[in-house]
Amino acid sequence: MGALLQRKSEVQVAYMGNFMDTDQRKTVSQGHAAILNLVPIVSCPRPQVTWFREGHKIIPSGRIAITLENQLVILDTKESDAGAYYVQAVNERNGENKTSPFIHLSIARDTGTHEAMAPVIVVAPGNRSVVAGSSETTLECIANARPVEELSVHWKRNGVRLTSGLHSYGRRLTISNPTSADTGLYVCEATLRGSAFEPARAKAFLSIIGNLILASGSVRIPRFMLLESGGLRIAPVFIQDAGNYTCYAANTEASVNASATLTVWNRTSIVHPPEDRVVIKGTTATLCCGATHDPRTSLRYVWKKDNVVITPSSSSRIVVEKDGSLLISQTWSGDIGDYTCEIVSEGGNDSRTARLEVIELPHPPQNLMASLSPERSHSVTLSWVRPFDGNSPVLYYIVQLSENNSPWKVHLSNVGPEMTGVTVSGLTPARTYQFRVCAVNQVGKGQYSTETSRLMLPEEPPSAPPKNIVASGRTNQSIMVQWQPPPETEHNGVLRGYILRYRLAGLPGEHQQRNISSPEVNYCLVTDLIIWTQYEIQVAAYNGAGLGVFSRAVTEYTLQGVPTAPPQNVQAEAVNSTTVHFLWNPPPQQFINGINQGYKLLAWPADAPEIVTVVTIAPDFHGIHHGYITNLKKFTAYFTSVLCFTTPGDGPPSSPQLVWTHEDKPGAVGHLSFTEILDTSLKVSWQEPLERNGIIMGYQISWEVYGKNDSRLTHTLNSTTHEYKIQGLSSLTTYTIDVAAVTAAGVGLTTSSTISSGVPPDLPGAPSNLVISNISPRSATLQFRPGYDGKTAICKWIVEGQVGAIGDEEEWVTLYEEENEPDAQTLEIPNLTPYTHYRFRMRQVNIVGPSPFSQSSRVIQTLQAPPDVAPTSITVRTASETSLRLRWVPLPDSQYNGNPESVGYRVKYWRSDQPSSALAQVVNDRLERELTIEELEEWTEYELRMQAFNAIGAGPWSELVRGRTRESVPSAAPENVSAEAVSSTQILLTWASVPEQDQNGLILGYKILYRAKDLDPEPRSHVVRGNHTQSALLAGLRKFVVYELQVLAFTRIGNGVPSSPLVLERTKDDTPGPPVRLVFPEVRLTAVRIVWQPPEEPNGVILGYQIAYRLASGSPHTFTTVEVGATVRQFTATELAPESAYIFRLSAKTRQGWGEPLEATVITTEKRERPAPPRELLVPQAEVTARSLRLQWVPGSDGASPIRYFTVQVRDLPGGEWQTYSSSISHEATACAVERLRPFTSYKLRLKATNDIGDSDFSAETEAVTTLQDVPGEPPGSVSATPHTTSSVLIQWQPPRDESLNGLLQGYRIYYRELESETGMGPEAKTLKSPSALRAELTAQSSFKTVNSSSTLTTYELTHLKKYRRYEVIMTAYNIIGESPASVPVEVFVGEAAPAMAPQNVQVTPLTASQLEVTWDPPPPESQNGNIQGYKIYYWEADSRNETEKMKVLFLPEPVVKIKNLTSHTKYLVSISAFNAAGDGPKSDPRQGRTHQAAPGPPSFLAFSEITSTTLNVSWGEPSAANGILQGYRVVYEPLAPVQGVSKVVTVDVKGNWQRWLKVRDLTKGVTYFFRVQARTIAYGPELQANVTAGPAEGSPGSPRNVLVTKSASELTLQWTEGHAGNTPTTGYVIEARPSDEGLWDMFAKDIPRSATSYTVGLDKLRQGVTYEFRVVAVNKAGFGEPSRPSTAVSAQAEVPFYEEWWFLLVMALSSLLLVLLVVFALVLHGQSKKYKNCGTGKGISNMEESVTLDNGGFAALELNSRHLNVKSTFSKKNGTRSPPRPSPGGLHYSDEDLCNKYNGAVLTESVNLKEKSVDGSESEASDSDYEEALPKHSFVNHYMSDPTYYNSWKRRPPAAAPHRYEAVAGAESGPHLHTVITTQSAGGVYTPAGPGARAPLTGFSSFV
Repeated sequence: MGALLQRKSEVQVAYMGNFMDTDQRKTVSQGHAAILNLVPIVSCPRPQVTWFREGHKIIPSGRIAITLENQLVILDTKESDAGAYYVQAVNERNGENKTSPFIHLSIARDTGTHEAMAPVIVVAPGNRSVVAGSSETTLECIANARPVEELSVHWKRNGVRLTSGLHSYGRRLTISNPTSADTGLYVCEATLRGSAFEPARAKAFLSIIGNLILASGSVRIPRFMLLESGGLRIAPVFIQDAGNYTCYAANTEASVNASATLTVWNRTSIVHPPEDRVVIKGTTATLCCGATHDPRTSLRYVWKKDNVVITPSSSSRIVVEKDGSLLISQTWSGDIGDYTCEIVSEGGNDSRTARLEVIELPHPPQNLMASLSPERSHSVTLSWVRPFDGNSPVLYYIVQLSENNSPWKVHLSNVGPEMTGVTVSGLTPARTYQFRVCAVNQVGKGQYSTETSRLMLPEEPPSAPPKNIVASGRTNQSIMVQWQPPPETEHNGVLRGYILRYRLAGLPGEHQQRNISSPEVNYCLVTDLIIWTQYEIQVAAYNGAGLGVFSRAVTEYTLQGVPTAPPQNVQAEAVNSTTVHFLWNPPPQQFINGINQGYKLLAWPADAPEIVTVVTIAPDFHGIHHGYITNLKKFTAYFTSVLCFTTPGDGPPSSPQLVWTHEDKPGAVGHLSFTEILDTSLKVSWQEPLERNGIIMGYQISWEVYGKNDSRLTHTLNSTTHEYKIQGLSSLTTYTIDVAAVTAAGVGLTTSSTISSGVPPDLPGAPSNLVISNISPRSATLQFRPGYDGKTAICKWIVEGQVGAIGDEEEWVTLYEEENEPDAQTLEIPNLTPYTHYRFRMRQVNIVGPSPFSQSSRVIQTLQAPPDVAPTSITVRTASETSLRLRWVPLPDSQYNGNPESVGYRVKYWRSDQPSSALAQVVNDRLERELTIEELEEWTEYELRMQAFNAIGAGPWSELVRGRTRESVPSAAPENVSAEAVSSTQILLTWASVPEQDQNGLILGYKILYRAKDLDPEPRSHVVRGNHTQSALLAGLRKFVVYELQVLAFTRIGNGVPSSPLVLERTKDDTPGPPVRLVFPEVRLTAVRIVWQPPEEPNGVILGYQIAYRLASGSPHTFTTVEVGATVRQFTATELAPESAYIFRLSAKTRQGWGEPLEATVITTEKRERPAPPRELLVPQAEVTARSLRLQWVPGSDGASPIRYFTVQVRDLPGGEWQTYSSSISHEATACAVERLRPFTSYKLRLKATNDIGDSDFSAETEAVTTLQDVPGEPPGSVSATPHTTSSVLIQWQPPRDESLNGLLQGYRIYYRELESETGMGPEAKTLKSPSALRAELTAQSSFKTVNSSSTLTTYELTHLKKYRRYEVIMTAYNIIGESPASVPVEVFVGEAAPAMAPQNVQVTPLTASQLEVTWDPPPPESQNGNIQGYKIYYWEADSRNETEKMKVLFLPEPVVKIKNLTSHTKYLVSISAFNAAGDGPKSDPRQGRTHQAAPGPPSFLAFSEITSTTLNVSWGEPSAANGILQGYRVVYEPLAPVQGVSKVVTVDVKGNWQRWLKVRDLTKGVTYFFRVQARTIAYGPELQANVTAGPAEGSPGSPRNVLVTKSASELTLQWTEGHAGNTPTTGYVIEARPSDEGLWDMFAKDIPRSATSYTVGLDKLRQGVTYEFRVVAVNKAGFGEPSRPSTAVSAQAEVPFYEEWWFLLVMALSSLLLVLLVVFALVLHGQSKKYKNCGTGKGISNMEESVTLDNGGFAALELNSRHLNVKSTFSKKNGTRSPPRPSPGGLHYSDEDLCNKYNGAVLTESVNLKEKSVDGSESEASDSDYEEALPKHSFVNHYMSDPTYYNSWKRRPPAAAPHRYEAVAGAESGPHLHTVITTQSAGGVYTPAGPGARAPLTGFSSFV
């Protein structure tokens, strides 16, 4: 056959058509992608396309792409992308090019566009088929996202990421030379980096197709074979062979072809075949069957077991997963076999097979037998039959045993698998054992075999002795022996007791024995022993089989006794005048009764036996004992004795012997004095020496000229002479005179003194020049210059000091006295207190007396030192189970020895049995008096010490004190709690004791808390008394119920911690109870349906039910029996006889068998109805108890259907709801016991019956029935005991809850007893107490008091208790039935209580400006409740308690204190409370006191204003600390440098506090002045100082020019022109005036506008007859400028009326003078006391005083006042000349010329009436009308102030109703309320305002106005 060959030829013609000539428009939302398609155009070949926008070529970028189809894609469009786009197409063949119409792109603003947009594929790749052999193929994928810069595109082929062939920003994938290997699924994935958006994906499939000739007659290609039939065979076929195949047939006539598509699938095969598996029974077996197949085909899995197809739908245990895996759950032995997995698919079939084995736990061994081993003691032989091994070989056996019903424990853990028996050894005699065995294979441990019956080992004597034997001497004839039982495993039976034997140590004597017949007693006090003798003691336990092993002997001494015989052969002899020598022999050794600790030598004066001198001598075991007592009194009769002592105490002393100490020289005579001192003689007197030291035989007196020993004369006198007159002396000569007493031993100490003859001694002078050095904590050296000695020797130096508080008001105390050092110049002052301020003074004493005190020294402070003493009165009390309260008296201030802020206390404490583990606490508050030490161990004795410390170091430790924490409840539970069900109603519980450190007291017993899980609402308890029984058998439990069990230990305080976690144990199963609620809901004539509920007591797992029934008339033993499953709850019995009675029995079954049946009768009839309710309900009162009652009833009609059960409901009154008590009361019952009721509660009951048809109605309710009362269920709560007085305690409590009262509460009962002391509780105290009930303990040892008052009583006071005893208190509530349980015991210490009342009669007395003295009386004695340790004084300022309250603690019980450092002139309130060791008492009512006044503080400010070149205003503020009532101020000013050689100091005193300013007018231009102001109360306070410079100020304007004054008939006009401007513009002008009668410039007018150049004033405003000069001052911001030149003087004289003519004035003056003389003469005649001063010629003048006013810018008028002003004036000239003399204020005299002539045209005698306001009016009250009154026209004051030769003083009388008259006086007193001014100056004046009633000046007018 030939081949058909064909070749196709193509001819291509190039051409290009035109674009469609229509514009296009496209709108895209902002951020989205815009795709512009190429406008269609016909072209061959395909044209080259270029995109343009508005003439610009578009270049592809990261945001712009041109697709393979020439589409323009703009990503993440923006508004700027809008515009017209077009295309230029070029035909490469013919060169034609065409331009497309515009495509208009619009961008729509999208308000919902976000900054980030998820990736989206906008141009997806398409499926491609490529002919094999092509050069390349390209896939394209374009995505959009926002921001587009973070967009990335990846490609995957068949899930594998591609990295080559990517270009155009990853949008194109080019595959070069594609082959079949490139065939597959390609995925384009676009992701947005840094975002949580899901990637966008697009898929495309690439296939390779061929067009090769595969087979022909001449072509041969491997795998392709042309068959004879024309067919094509491909073998083997590959996946790439898929494609279109064409068969060409041709002959000469024609050719034909036919095509077919070949699809090639991947072959299906199992790649993960199932494997052989071994699984454990009950687990899940998984058999894998993983296959590969072509994805275009589907698979079907078929599983076979042992060649049988498995149908999973038939069993939920077997599941075939989607991946073909076979899952078999809950595997068992029936699943063992061969499993085959078959796969069926179009791509082929496959199968694999695997084996499954199921293994399980081995079965328990059978026929386990136990018997005592005949060969070995303490051993048991076990045997068993080998069990089924669970398809896995047995690895070993485990043997467990239970000892005495204890929990099972493993005894043998690896018995070989070949064994069928074993011998168990190491067992304990007298114990019962059970055994069980289990087998272990690969799976695990199988079930245990049935346990053997209990096997008892025979009892044997204890094999171990008691342990931890401790013996301690209790007294000198007894030893306490304590021990612990032998290890329980060594008891070998039940212990019956102990045998204690003892004998003298080291001696062969017989043992003596004591029998302790109780195994619970583990101590014995062995008595009647020999004093201080060592014994060896052994203890053995015994049981029923005999006595066990004795313990190792312990040795112990009885305690020492005191010696019973005195030392022997005692001899005592005086050695000298102060020493006695003793000789003695020791007592016989057998009478010492202990270790000889030494001897005590005793000596006591015969006349004072209570003063015993004791010297302790250490024992000397070699030779004769001897010793000395020294420092005895000289020449004194002593009784002497010697005794021997041991540790317990002193033995008897020897017989007293009388001994006299030797005679010695006497001491100095006393009180040497001199009298009758003449030129040649004097008398000397003295007294007998205080220390005679023998018999005084006489006196020796000697004298000599001072410093001349050769002139000494001596005279001896008899013993009765005590004075002697020395004669023959030289006059005016100093002698030294000595006097001494004489005994037989010689001349005694000499008393010496010097005296001058003829010159009687004087009192000495005071020392001086005190200098302090060498200051240490406790001493200082005082150097001084002695004062005048008073012409005799100084016999004593006395140093006094102020201690702590230094001040003129503080007291001085004597610190040191030095005698017989007449020439001393330095003294060492000892015994000072560290860190204390001292100031010293001295006086010297001679024979006449003491000198005055010296000047005080400087204040020193001694250095710091550690405290000298420890806190005192330290007591420790039990605070709680874990804390102790420590109290002490803090150190007083004087014992701090350092900075008080650094003073604190350190407490060191440790367990008495662990002294090495001491802890410490620091108290930093020096005033703290108590500390509670927490976190201690319960019921433990602690020892404590305290010390005080400061910054330098710590003081000594206090004495040791002891305290014990209170007994508490155990803080841990019993250990190793285990439980085992013994039967269906019993559980055996065992435990170990509580760890000793957690017992916290004596364990009285244990409580087991048990509760049926999910059934009992509250746990029940079982009490085990005693602390030796550690197991309990709980009986009467519910069957087959899980119980939660806990064990706790309890002490007398209460219950400890329950064990944790809960122990869960299920009682064993039993036959079940009967099913309940049996009914027959459907009854037909031949069939009945029975329905029931499971038993209320299933007692196990219900395995099924049995229904048995028979005709009631038939044989009683012939039943039809049917068994049903455990889940069935109904059964239908058929084929019954109609209208017949049948008896049905229903019973349940557990593992233990069939239970009790429930029997019921039914009649096969259809005539049934509901029953009638029961009737005649009755509750007999006799059957009512506190928690139960009995309900009786008569059943109603059963409705032709037997009653199945009754339901009882109960309701408690008054408002309770009906509650169902039981729904399963037997149908046969006519009575029911109703339990679980609350005592003393009213109930009503009702009943209903139920038959097969349904429930009856409820019966009528019973009458209300009330249960009886019961004892209260709980004790009173929150019981507390608080000391009330020193012998009473206040008990407080909360009543029990109402629901626990169980009746009518009648009252409370308080039990209290005295406890032993805290420190006396030795180790035996824990065991001496019998572990009996708490009530028995209390009532046996305590009295009790019953409170029968109202049940609302919650407090009671126990009185007449013993002081300083601990008491324990418990309480019960009781009603008529009995008492509640007892409350938790509380302890209280009696004897300490805080004072009940405050101090009495508190008085507050001011001492100084900073001190108050407070005195009081202590609280009444009956309210003190102990010793008052001190007082707390609370004091505060009356108006600010919270801010100023302070407290001072006075630790000395003295009822007086000085409160210092107070604010002066302030009201204080003081309250006082007393405190003792128990706490603070109440505060007294506040008492008031005010401190005295003091000097005030400085003024608060000092300011200057209106400063011109000659005047200024000075003002100041009131002192912030007035310290009293302000009386006034003093202003002093002076120039800093002398002015024209004169330095002038001016002092002005201002009375009162209302005026705090002053106008000063006498300044010198440009001079700087120094001002000082101070306030005055009772004294002047500190000054406030400031400097000020007189004007003009820098930068102020220059002086105005051309000042001109013109005068008219009624006014003056002042004109000027503006001068030079200053640094700032001129703001205005002021005018100053100088009247001719004053000579001082003062401000005349101010606030004149800057624009003014003239000023006019009426002449009536000026003083007539006075000439004025004016000048103008310009003002700017810098101040007052330079004044202008003065104007010409202008007179204020107007036209003179006749009454002002000189002749008229002369007549009036003479008349006035004559009148004055007449008045004076009349007053003299009437003897008036008032004095008048005459003029120089004796003429009388009218005394005149005139108010002086100045314009001071708002300052009130000033006046001068005389007497109350202190005047100070100081002038100094540089050239040394003296200032002119000036008369004193009291001696001014004025001549007639001065007073009687006109002055400046004004008549002086003219009086002026002034309207004056009352004194108490304020300055601001002055009205305008006041200012408009007529002003004085003449100033007599200013005339003299202008005269530098006079010192002027003025006074104004107090205001009166009549118009004032003014006087010029020299010596009269002014009123005390007036303000004063002093002026001391040569030229110028100082003015202060007048008093409150004075007038204020008009603004703008000078003092002339």
